[in-house]
Amino acid sequence: MEIDEIRDYALSLPEAEECFPFGEENLVMKVRGKIFIILDLVALPSTMNYKATPDDILDQRDQYPDAIFPGFHMNKKHWNTLYLNRIVPSRKIQELVFASYTLVKK
Repeated sequence: MEIDEIRDYALSLPEAEECFPFGEENLVMKVRGKIFIILDLVALPSTMNYKATPDDILDQRDQYPDAIFPGFHMNKKHWNTLYLNRIVPSRKIQELVFASYTLVKK
C-alpha cells in the first residue's frame, strides 16, 4: 500500500482530518483532534506510525518482524512503526489504520 492510498483510506473514515504539525515531512491523520496515524513522507522505505492495544502491539511485531517495530519517537507500549516495504499486505495495513482510528476515536 502506498502513502496516497493510506491517506485516502484514512480520510474516508468519519471525522478524520489531515495536518502537518511536525513539518512538511510528516503527514498526520487525526480524529477528534487526536493523532491516529503519522506518515513519514521522506523516509525510504516510507513509514507509518499507528496506535494499537499493548497485546496487539507485540503480536504485530512478532507476525511481521521485518516490517513492524516499536513506535519511532512514540510510546513503545501503544505505538508501532510500520515500514511500507510491501511485506505487510494492503488489507492488513487497512486493518491497522482502522484499529488505530477506532482506539483514538473512543
